[in-house]
Amino acid sequence: MATPRTVAFYTLGCKLNFSETSSIGRLFEDQGYSEVSFEDGADIYVINTCSVTDFADRKCRKTVRAARKQSPHAHIVVVGCYAQLKPKEIAEIPGVDLVLGASEKFKILDYVDKLTEAPDQGLVFAADVKEANTFTSAFSFGDRTRSFLKVQDGCDYKCTFCTIPKARGSSRSDRIDNIVQQAREIVNLGVKEIVLTGVNIGDFGNGTEVIEGVKPKKEALFIDLIKELEPIEGVERFRISSIEPNLLTEEIIQFVADSNNFVPHFHIPLQSGNNKQLREMKRRYQRELYAERCHWIKTKLPEACIGVDVIVGFPGETDADFLETYHFIQNLEISYLHVFTYSEREQTEAATMPGTVPMHVRRERNEMLRILSEKKKKDFYEKHIGKNFPILVEAKHNDIYIFGFTPNYIKVAIPYSPSLVNQIISVTLLEFTYVDDEAVILGQPLSHVP
Repeated sequence: MATPRTVAFYTLGCKLNFSETSSIGRLFEDQGYSEVSFEDGADIYVINTCSVTDFADRKCRKTVRAARKQSPHAHIVVVGCYAQLKPKEIAEIPGVDLVLGASEKFKILDYVDKLTEAPDQGLVFAADVKEANTFTSAFSFGDRTRSFLKVQDGCDYKCTFCTIPKARGSSRSDRIDNIVQQAREIVNLGVKEIVLTGVNIGDFGNGTEVIEGVKPKKEALFIDLIKELEPIEGVERFRISSIEPNLLTEEIIQFVADSNNFVPHFHIPLQSGNNKQLREMKRRYQRELYAERCHWIKTKLPEACIGVDVIVGFPGETDADFLETYHFIQNLEISYLHVFTYSEREQTEAATMPGTVPMHVRRERNEMLRILSEKKKKDFYEKHIGKNFPILVEAKHNDIYIFGFTPNYIKVAIPYSPSLVNQIISVTLLEFTYVDDEAVILGQPLSHVP
């Protein structure tokens, strides 16, 4: 069989996965492979998986089937969190040739080059997650406007619903000097916005390597990192991805408030607005601290966008518990929600907890919070109508509009003009509406825009 020379990628899950897929793609490119779209048919398919919910697992299986249909003779390689947690299960999926765990995925070419014919069952190379003890740099490139820059990996928290520590290992971070160098490289590629991402970025500074379970002494904090990134020339925007409320310090918030480049947008996981549930989840804060963080943000940055993660239907969540969460969020000055319906995950403490919530109740609660999220977003958007904001115009468009985001993450639709892609332009926010079932503000570019 001739050496494969085309590769296609499919990424499931978080921004961190997208950054890693892009970096794996550059490994293939350096060895002479050409990247093609998933639908074009490739010699190799790489599927980077997530395992936060059961849906992600099912999506992996569906993607394998789609890849095999597109290119029956291709080699299919599965990497990512699901691959680390359940490698043998994935290897038994018809069509899978190779499964790589957390410590093997960045050595993917060493394994792919040894594939000469389709094995009877997928080959598995997935060491114990303790072997995933070094930090591998990554950033995404392909979207001209935005790059996801990985600064941290792994997690030392023991949240009872989460499999990520078992899929990615202990918390570890990149060096600040290396992150600065990568940010400059991203700027040279023409990217206007860099999103700092990781599993638990607020825990930045644990060192690049965990040796025999012992991390080096913390020599830097997340605040030290963003202070070093601020003066980099050519970066129009830095955006902080999800950060734990107990690690989002007043110093970080004040820094963003004073910054010229870090945008006023915070995504802060809540998971529950009920302290009993937070204890059962083994979260490291209570609802009072969360409310305090939101108050700090709105005091220093009144126009800031605050996004919230919340889980409904966690074991033991009574109707009263849920309503407490609902009313807590209702009274917070936040901008939108990401609502997750709890799903039992093997290898988690929560999977064996009593008080299982019926699935139809979980879905009803999800719908209630989804509607609340729409109301919160509409209220947040409408407060800015009549004001002028810069937007970074993205490639996404339909026949009528092209879209962009303000620094505080308001999605704006302006008349379609492809010449504006990857440009920052000033617009007046005119009217709240829905385009393609998504909330937007219609914007009018100011007269000096070509």
